[in-house]
Amino acid sequence: MRVLKFASTVLITVGVSTSATLAWSQTDHSTIDVADHIALDKLIDEQGLRGNPAEGRDLPSINDPLAQLGKKLFFTKGLSGDKDVACVSCHHPMLGGSDELSLPVGVNAKRPEVLGVGRVDEDGLPDVPRNSPTVFNLGLWDTTLFWDSRLESMGQEPGQNGAASSISTPDSGLGVADPLAGPNLATAQARFPVTSQAEMRDTTFEAGSRNEAVRQHLAARLGDYGIGEGELAVNNWLAEFQKAFNLVADAQTLITYENIALAIGEYERSMVFVNSPWQQYVDGNRNALSADEIAGATLFLTRAEMGGAGCANCHSGTFFTDGETHAIGFPQIGVGKGVVNDDDFGREMATGNSEERYRFRTPGLLNVEVTKPYGHAGAYQTLKDVVDHHVNPTEAVKAYFAKGGWCALPQFEGLADCENAYPHAVENTKLAVEKTELERAFAISKLPYIWLSEKERWQLVAFLEALTDPCVKDRTCMSPWIADESDDVDNLLLIATDVNGTPL
Repeated sequence: MRVLKFASTVLITVGVSTSATLAWSQTDHSTIDVADHIALDKLIDEQGLRGNPAEGRDLPSINDPLAQLGKKLFFTKGLSGDKDVACVSCHHPMLGGSDELSLPVGVNAKRPEVLGVGRVDEDGLPDVPRNSPTVFNLGLWDTTLFWDSRLESMGQEPGQNGAASSISTPDSGLGVADPLAGPNLATAQARFPVTSQAEMRDTTFEAGSRNEAVRQHLAARLGDYGIGEGELAVNNWLAEFQKAFNLVADAQTLITYENIALAIGEYERSMVFVNSPWQQYVDGNRNALSADEIAGATLFLTRAEMGGAGCANCHSGTFFTDGETHAIGFPQIGVGKGVVNDDDFGREMATGNSEERYRFRTPGLLNVEVTKPYGHAGAYQTLKDVVDHHVNPTEAVKAYFAKGGWCALPQFEGLADCENAYPHAVENTKLAVEKTELERAFAISKLPYIWLSEKERWQLVAFLEALTDPCVKDRTCMSPWIADESDDVDNLLLIATDVNGTPL
């Protein structure tokens, strides 16, 4: 076991026995008292959790022409600078709409077709500084996108996905409407991965150019015109765009990056997976949840001062997020965001306000079971780790580094000289935890002071797992969102496999 130091002291992990852990990680099928239903129903009604989170929204079907075009664009390596990575490389439908890595490996993967654990950068360490958020239910976001909320609906109207007002982006600057953002948050988001050197652009493609020049070059590549003419040996994109937009027009008219982003956004917005056991329970099926799941839901929704876990302070509403940013002191690993000593200042990176240092956006929790690892740097591998951290951030990060830190994560298994990969991680984490505890002490934080027994922690995990739509675990159910050979437009379709070569 590798042991890293936290606050200059080597710590020994104190935990429950393996048998106790296993006991409370199993589903409880005991009889549920009617009073348990009544108590949970009251919380559901008080917090406005009735109804389907996708209800009343204008969301596309995966069978819509634009979503179908978006799927093909999502899976093509033609949108990356060196044609070696696709959007799906970090957001595969069978990997929870993400990549199951703590930190993504974008460009220059040793085996570009390999996704998930086993996908390795040429130099051994991932270059992308933050964990890949899931694209599942992207159409349910009404506030902001990205871990630091740097892409923001300026009106944040409920149920609109940013469509009812202007959107500010990193191109326009915080609080400034971006005229090229597109009609919604999903479309606006699709404009940025292609401009990131570590994610899709690489260092040589349009080196030194502004983001818009990168996008225009990629559009010209797919359209086979101007600067991109002849860059694809096989190119059937014009027919695809004409079909999707139902227009007979030339490539320069149809194949713009605005239309590329729109199509990708529609594909992502079609990924609506909300039919969980929890949703069935809310809709009236009293047999949808086990006793442990009901107990976990009650803990989750009950305020800390009333003996609960107070999770709904931040994970509120039917989408289980307040859409805001908070400091909770998760471990800081990876290359950071280019500030000092590989640190990641979170929301401060977008606002310049030091008071917002180490604050990151509250993730939605639907399907959270399949979106591991967790946190802005993917430091925690299990939901139990996450629950333990929320109970006591200081002790959780001490235990994290005592158990090996990032070197204990599957992505870094076998990495030579692993302990020295991120020499500032312990100190950066200490600073993040201190900021979190300071905000708690001055009642700035929404993270409550709580104590939970081991049984209660596992009950919370059981509830979180009950937020999973079974479809996201079923390859057949997910197949409409996964491109195959028939979707290959440019001979650059990424057919993903795991490290053993098994198709995802």
